Order: sequence, then structure tokens, then C-alpha cells
Amino acid sequence: MYVTTVANRDSPPAVLLRESYRDGKQVKNRTLANLSHWPEDQVERLRAVLRGDKLVPVGEGLEIVRSLPHGHVAAALGVARQTKLDRLLSGPQRKRDLILALIVARLIGPAAKLATARALDADTASTGLGAALGLGSVTANEIYEALDWLGAQQARIESKLARRHLADGTLVLYDLTSTYLEGRCCPLARHGYSRDSRPDKLQIEFGLICSKDGCPIAVEVFAGNTSDPATLKPQIDKLKRRFGLKRIVLVGDRGMITRARIEEDLLPAGLDFITALRAPAIRALAEDGGPLQLTLFDQRDLVEIESPDYPGQRLVACRNPALAEERARKRGELLDATERDLQRIQERVRRARRPLSGEAAIGAAIGAVLNRRKVAKHFAWTVSDNDFSFTRKQAAIDDEARLDGIYVLHTGLEPELITAPAVVTAYKSLASVERAFRSTKSVDLEVRPVFHYAGDRVRAHVFLCMLAYYLEWHMRQALAPILFDDHDRAAAQAQRTSPVAKAKVSPAARRKHQTKRTDDGLPVHSFRSLLADLATLTRNQVRFGNGNVFTMLATPTKLQQQAFSLLALSPAAYL
Repeated sequence: MYVTTVANRDSPPAVLLRESYRDGKQVKNRTLANLSHWPEDQVERLRAVLRGDKLVPVGEGLEIVRSLPHGHVAAALGVARQTKLDRLLSGPQRKRDLILALIVARLIGPAAKLATARALDADTASTGLGAALGLGSVTANEIYEALDWLGAQQARIESKLARRHLADGTLVLYDLTSTYLEGRCCPLARHGYSRDSRPDKLQIEFGLICSKDGCPIAVEVFAGNTSDPATLKPQIDKLKRRFGLKRIVLVGDRGMITRARIEEDLLPAGLDFITALRAPAIRALAEDGGPLQLTLFDQRDLVEIESPDYPGQRLVACRNPALAEERARKRGELLDATERDLQRIQERVRRARRPLSGEAAIGAAIGAVLNRRKVAKHFAWTVSDNDFSFTRKQAAIDDEARLDGIYVLHTGLEPELITAPAVVTAYKSLASVERAFRSTKSVDLEVRPVFHYAGDRVRAHVFLCMLAYYLEWHMRQALAPILFDDHDRAAAQAQRTSPVAKAKVSPAARRKHQTKRTDDGLPVHSFRSLLADLATLTRNQVRFGNGNVFTMLATPTKLQQQAFSLLALSPAAYL
């Protein structure tokens, strides 16, 4: 006997219980009952009985032994394979798998190395990453050995990345940041200018080389008190010798590519550059009779000027009204806040009961206030043992405000090779390096604080974070339609009348930000919250009553299906 479904013209299909029998040499069928009125689940149970399946009460005989977050693992591993990140690694298979696991783990759940080892170990795993790579038992010592091995391979891996993403004549972006350490034993740890606003902590600095579109290529760690210009020469040597690039254009900020570094390092090495002038150099150009006059910006926001102080080199002067307004606002707030603090000191000096007295004591209080906001140059003051008065230097303030919103870019490239607007665009592309620093140092990859003591291990840790950002960068490119990122850059660029003007977002990105939904009605995510959503796609070990165990993936949601579709991956690929 068997159950079959028979089409019934315009009526619903008929569900029939039938029997097969033999009449001589012919096999015939006869209908025993019409089951069309039965509920579907009851029909399925009858089918199971007729097949000879062993039936058990609902909930018995089936057990989910373990359930691990897996969707974010499958997405990250899949993109790592697509971008051939795993092929950058060489050596024993076990070590390559451990390094790949460390890179993915740093992306999906940044943690200390001991916590990472526990998350990968088969007995204590908190994600499906270890199982997807078949790592089995993982110890903390293995993790540290793999990290040390990665550090030893850094130069070779960076050379491979350079061959993929850099070529002669291309733009190369370079910038520097700092991050703080815990403890005092690392030989690289020094007190220096803290970009993390943690001057109380020892720190390291690291410089990042990126391609013109912001893809990370190489990173180098320096002692925490290294000045920005001092880090430039090692990068020039790396680009010229290790990467074998004969001609490139190095793009760096005004604190990095100084005039001295141009004359002593870049030009002798045969490299071109794009940078910006510092404020004193701009003021010198804007003096009476100088080439930088405010009337140049009456009808335009960008103009190319010449100066005998920069022979054979080009200067591109720009004025951004929005930037001018912002600088004026910030200066006004700093001056007002400083003036209020100085007035409090003046009240303390002039009060009748227990006044602040003594020229040294009053001067110390004044210095603390002026140094806090770096506006001492805009105030004049007189101090005696029992009095204090101050006033703003309004002429100096007005003179500084005259150049608000004006910046000057400096390059040695000839006009035939790059236009003035393209120079501005190239310099502004440094923003992509700043984004890399934000992702690396903040909630995405959490390079800080650094707990390692050995200098080589600190370098390996920073390099590991760079490789994790390499993976994140490629994932962001594909997932942009469901992230808050602007996925229609061409439309945004078409709205921009000048490279000097403030960047605009595309209409599609504006809709995403306003509605918090994609055009398909799906919720828009940050990169971190999308990984958390993908993690709910679990990898389940299911056991039947007979003892058989198999692995089963949860059913993806519509958003998860869209994410894997954008990545051109299958969520079941790494079960």
C-alpha cells in the first residue's frame, strides 16, 4: 500500500490510499480509501508507517547535542577564500589553519589570545570556527607559536599583497597612529603624543600603507615617541626595495611629508608626493604681495598658484566655506571657554577673603588654563602679586580667521600626469586610512590595549589586526547595500560640483539612513551588528535515538540569505 496525490482538474488534488497487486503478468492498482479530508501531518505519518519507519512520540528520539554560532564564521571564511587570503600563508597545514582562524576570530570576536584559544578548542568552542577548519584541540601555546610564526612571515606576506594591489605609477596612501599598552615591560613602549587621549599610558605607534582605494597593504610598528616624519624613510625603503616599485606617488598628511623629508628622502629616492602645507607656510604665501590672495576665491574654490619658494613644484590652493565656518565656531567656543576660566581666576585674585596671591601662584593657574585649550597666543595678560588682568588679542584673532577654510596642497607631479582637482581628490583619499584606524582601534578589531610584552609579538599582533582589517575591507565592499555605508558612490560623486566641497551621500544611502531599511525592506546594519545577526545562523549537532549524530544548519532568515547572496557564498559551505 502507498499514499499518492492525484490531480483533480479545477478542484484540489485528491489524496488516495492505494494498493498495488499483480494480475497475471500485469501490475495493477486499486484505491482503498480517499484521504483528501485528512490533515496533512496525519497523511505524512501514514506514509511513514507504510514505509516502515520507526515512529516515536513527538520530542523523543531527537536531541540537539550542541548549537554554535556559525553564520558569521561561514561569511568570513568564505571571503577569506575568495580573496585568497589563505594563500598568503605558507608552511604546515595546521599552522596555516591556526593563522586563518586567528584572523577570522579577530574579526568576528576580538579577544585575548587565551580566550581565542578557548573559543577555537573543540571542547570549549563558542563559535563554529574551530569545527569549520577541523582544528580539534587548541592550546594557548599553539596560538602564541602561530602568532610568532606569522610575525616572522610578515615581510613575505606584505610583498604578496603589494604585488596584488600596487603597481608602478599608482597612488600609495600612508598615515600614522598610536595605541596604548598595558604594563611597562615592552621595549617599544614610550610616552608620546597620544591619539587615544591617554597620555597616562605608554604607547606604540604604527604606520599603515594602503592602496589608493584604502585596501591595507603593510603595517610597521614604531616606538611610542617616534615623530611622524621619522617614520617616512622606512616606508620609502619598503616601497622601493622590498616591493620593487620604481615610481609611485606617496600621499601623506602635512605632519608626515614635511619639506625636509621631501628634499632629503622622497626626491633622492625618485618618488612623487602629494601633501599639504602647514599653517605657517600658508600664512607666508598669504602675506601682502604673496601669491595666495583671498580675491582668488571670489568666483571659485580651487586655484593653482606658483611661488619661488617651491621651484618646479605645484601648489593647489583651496577654500572650503563649510570648513571656514566650522573653524570659526570652534575657535569662538575655545576662546569663550578660556575667557570664562580666566575670569574665575581674576575673581579669586580680587576677592576680599583668602585671595589667590603671589605672581608665581597666579601665573601657574593662568598657564594651566591657557595650555588646556592651546589658545595662549590669542590673549594678553599682566600679573602682579595681588592683581591679574587680561584681554583678547583681537587683531591676531582676526588675522588668523582671515585664512579660515583655506588649505594648500603641495605636489611635484606635472599637470600632464594629474590635474589640480585630482590632486585634491587624491589627498582627501587619506580619509580611507583614517577609517582603517577607526576600525582597527575601536569596536571592530580592538587592537588596543596591547597586553603583549615582547617587541616581536607586539608587531605580530598589530600585523594580525591589519590582516583582519584586510578581510573586513573586502567584506564591506560586498555587503555595502545592507550596511549604513554608501553603496552608490558614483551617484554621490555625480552630485558633487567640486572636489573641495563637502562630500555628499547618494540618494540610496540617504534613504537607508532615513528609513533604516534597504529598498527590499530589510533592516540596515552596522558591520558589527550584521556579524551578530549572521551569528544567529547556528551550526547544530543533532542526535537520533539510535545514536547517530549529524550536523545541521539552521534555516537562514531573509536578511541572512541576502547577506550570503551579496557575498556570493553558501552558508552551508563550511559545515
